[in-house]
Formats: sequence, structure tokens, C-alpha cells
Amino acid sequence: MTIRVAINGYGRIGRCVLRALFERQHPARTSDSSIPLSSQFQIVAINELADAQTIAHLTKYDSTHGLFPAEVSVDGQNLLVDGQSILLLHESDPAKLPWQSLNIDLLLECSGSYSDRDTAQCHINAGAKHLLFSHPATAEIDATVVFGFNHQALTGAETIISSGSCSTNCVIPVIETIHKAFGIETGITWTVHSAMHDQPVIDAYHNTDLRKTRSAFNSIIPVDTGLHLGIERLMPEFEGRFQSLAMRVPTVNVSAIDFALNLSSAVTVEQVNDSLKSASVNHYGSIMGYTEEPVASCDFNHDCRSVIVDASQTRVVGNRQLALHTWFDNEWGYANRMIDVAAYWSSLW
Repeated sequence: MTIRVAINGYGRIGRCVLRALFERQHPARTSDSSIPLSSQFQIVAINELADAQTIAHLTKYDSTHGLFPAEVSVDGQNLLVDGQSILLLHESDPAKLPWQSLNIDLLLECSGSYSDRDTAQCHINAGAKHLLFSHPATAEIDATVVFGFNHQALTGAETIISSGSCSTNCVIPVIETIHKAFGIETGITWTVHSAMHDQPVIDAYHNTDLRKTRSAFNSIIPVDTGLHLGIERLMPEFEGRFQSLAMRVPTVNVSAIDFALNLSSAVTVEQVNDSLKSASVNHYGSIMGYTEEPVASCDFNHDCRSVIVDASQTRVVGNRQLALHTWFDNEWGYANRMIDVAAYWSSLW
């Protein structure tokens, strides 16, 4: 069965999702190591306020991920990708979008402009049969899914779901692995994230958060994060037992998360690394990586995995205090997890 897909919002994640779909459906055309995907998804439409020529240009030329591995052009109101025609829409009101006439099975909500069920329902009322958020949504949606952790809890009866955030997709496999092996009492995560679109290139009246008025490429900038709340939603047993910190750094892609965990049992560095290495081969084989090499963030650009454990940085203090370091491509890894969630979810319809 072909799943007819529309993308609402064609920024960093929207463009990565389209490209990831292409690369996974045409693996011989790319060097991407993502799990191949059959041609079950057809991108029918993209709703983006920008003009068609700009959309095509930013699809073809990407400063982070390189040249699109196929021909990209514009034909009237259509984006042509490798000869496939995708209708371009420029509508700000979701109630006016032609999802019903286009017979849209799945809307990928990548605008980042809202996270509530009521606004998402406008797309459903307009004819989209299902909606998948590209970011955390409010609690009243049908499910928040981290692929590899809880995607098998989906039944197919859901209408509106979220694939969480890039950071929850990074931390949940690690937390589950360590908790099952050794028990976690409390923990702190510290995200070191590449610069994002809500920061200006130079100081500007850009945001109500005064730190985000400062140049993204001049400073390391502390920011607020709700990652601990995302952990609690997915793993309720940790309610009140995690906290999170975050900062933005002057890089364009690939981020890191450090963990400080208080464990229930005594461990060694070797035991911890053996547990994580085993998980990267077995339970989380396709989405968790493991390395002991002296790597840097740029080594994981265009890496489709949710998390890569840097085992060279594992530390244990006093037997039960554990520090971990992980990497993740916050754009490409997350876009691929959205596709994985969509593929599993749609298989249930």
C-alpha cells in the first residue's frame, strides 16, 4: 500500500525528512547507511510559505548535508525531485489546506509553530487521516513515541502522535539500558546542542529569552530545556528523579548529551561499557552506536542513528556515580526516526 504523505513546514527537519525518504528509498544513489525503505511513501504535497524557487534551492543545496543526490527543479507550482512532482502550497491557515482532495494519509507536522491537539485537529478536519509531530507535543495527543523504545505500543487507532525530540530519542535508549542493567536512582542530563533557528547570527531583538538575543556564533549560550519532562513522560517511574541542563554552541549540526547518574548498584567502567555495547548490537542495533575511538562531533554529521555512545569518556566515581558522553546528529538522526515511526505506524492501518 502506498502511503500518501504531506509535509507541513519545510525548514531543517522538513527538508531532512524528504531527503531521508529519498535516500532510504534509493540507497544505491547515496552513501547513507540508513536502513533501506521500500517505496511505500509518496510525498504528495509540501505546505511552506516560502516561494517555490527558494524551496527548490534549499532542497538542492544544503550547507550541512551537501548536494541533494538527485535532480531538483520547479515546474509551475510543483517541486520536481528526481522527476517526481510534489505540489507546493503556501497556506498559513490549516483549515484551508486541501488534504481531503489530495487524499493525504499522513501529515508530517514539521513547522514547529504549535504543539497542541486542537491546532493539529484542524489538519485532520481538513482531511489528513493521521498527523505526526516532529517535536514534543502536549499531553492530550494520542501518543509520544521513541522508536526502538515504545513504538510497538502503537495500535493503529491513533490519529495524532509525536516522535518526541531529538534529545529524547538520544537519551531514552541509554537510560533504559543502564536502568535495566544496574538501576538508576537519580540523574542529570546536560545537552550541548548546535545553534538553532531561534538564535540570531548577530545580536538582535530576536527572542524574549535574553540569552537568545545574542549572536549564536560568538558564545556558548545556556538555554532552558524540558528534557527531564520528556524522560518522565516516556518513563513515568522517573518522575521527580531527573533534571536537565542545556547550552547552545557555535556549530551548525551534531550535538552531545552528557549524563550524571546515581546508580542502585556498584559498577565498573568496563561493566557499563559492555552493557551499552551489547545494547548497540542487539536491542537498539539500528539506532544506537558505540565507539571507543577518539572522535569529534563532525564525525557524526549525516549519521542516521539516534545516539552514539562515546565509551572512551565513561567514568565511574565511588562505584555508583556514573558519567556518560553521547553524540547525535540532531537533524539527520531525528528525521530518520520520524520515518521509522511513520513506517511502523502506517503498517497498522
